[in-house]
Amino acid sequence: MSLTHTSEDGKERCRWCASAPEFPAYHDTEWGFPVSDDHRLFEKLSLEGFQSGLSWRTILAKRENFRRAFHSFDFSRVARFTEKDVARLLQDEGIIRHRGKIEAVINNAQRALELVKQEGSLAAFAWSYEPDPQTLAEPQTASTSAQSIALSKELKKRGWKFVGPTTVYAFMQAMGLINDHAKGCFIRAKAEKARKSFQRPHS
Repeated sequence: MSLTHTSEDGKERCRWCASAPEFPAYHDTEWGFPVSDDHRLFEKLSLEGFQSGLSWRTILAKRENFRRAFHSFDFSRVARFTEKDVARLLQDEGIIRHRGKIEAVINNAQRALELVKQEGSLAAFAWSYEPDPQTLAEPQTASTSAQSIALSKELKKRGWKFVGPTTVYAFMQAMGLINDHAKGCFIRAKAEKARKSFQRPHS
């Protein structure tokens, strides 16, 4: 089966775009474009954790609610959340009301603060796991990689939760650490151009 499809505007996009009306805009402007902002990186790791067992469409539709609930994923603020905040979030119908996942975000915010002290930034740490494109499988044929396994293992060692290799691989796809747009997708070249001009963060 082809990994692309022709959209209503006549352009070839990754096939998964066709499965929800919210996807094309996200695909065209965000997915696969490199990110160095710590809060956006933390947001994506958090939302991938919330997605566990659910669809990305469900999470994307609620993303603004999540941003409001978690102070735009400013982990220095989320790290100070208390049991009172957990109780408040469990009553918030705009997000996924799962105690384990909510508590994981708070825990991970605390771990992110520790990581920033040690590594300089979450971005510098994450991008140090950027794989050599030559070592990757064909676009959209894998759900993990050696680097996603290694990054997952290191995050878990540092006390992070809901950061399995598949979750981390999806994070790497979305945040531009890899360009997993299908060959033939018109965004693939745009994402690659953005990756080439991207200033990699260093600790």
